[in-house]
Amino acid sequence: MAQDEENGYVDYFEVLGLDETAKPGEVRKSYRTKMKELVAEIAAVEITEERRSRYLLEMAKLNAALFLLRETDLRDAYWSDRKQLIALERQWRDAANAGQDTNELRKSFDSQVRGFLSRYVEDAMLAGGRDKECVEVSYWDAAHERHASGILRQYRQELYRQILERLPYADVTKPNIDWDERRRFVTGVLAQGAH
Repeated sequence: MAQDEENGYVDYFEVLGLDETAKPGEVRKSYRTKMKELVAEIAAVEITEERRSRYLLEMAKLNAALFLLRETDLRDAYWSDRKQLIALERQWRDAANAGQDTNELRKSFDSQVRGFLSRYVEDAMLAGGRDKECVEVSYWDAAHERHASGILRQYRQELYRQILERLPYADVTKPNIDWDERRRFVTGVLAQGAH
């Protein structure tokens, strides 16, 4: 599968530097290592607004990765939903390239991609920050969540934009507007209203 096709569909295995066969113990170990490195990096630099946003996003990604990947049910649902969405995007692209009507595929995809990004980006990142194990390692608290909620919405929108930029939308015919005729019409309507 081409890497470009996966852009926008956050890969939590990649966030942890693991492959999809990683066991829960490996997920926890990688999470703890990466979070400790991140916390040490944060402590070693002056925090600016830009750095704070970047660090909160990185912490939220790591928390979501642990939250989703350590338990088989959540992990399987996430990975299956991700694969299905990538396949649906590919199906839509193939249908568009073949000149087929893609309206139903587009509607289905748009609904599913919004649900995926909401569930596995924003919601999972916030839920991970409330998880006891994540809180112990990351020191995530209510103040982090308050600051992160806007950042996560923005991140979700950025991922959505990345996905949309590569999708095969139908060409839209630009309207042919006769601006002189429109001016005459508006002038006539305004003149009648003055009487």
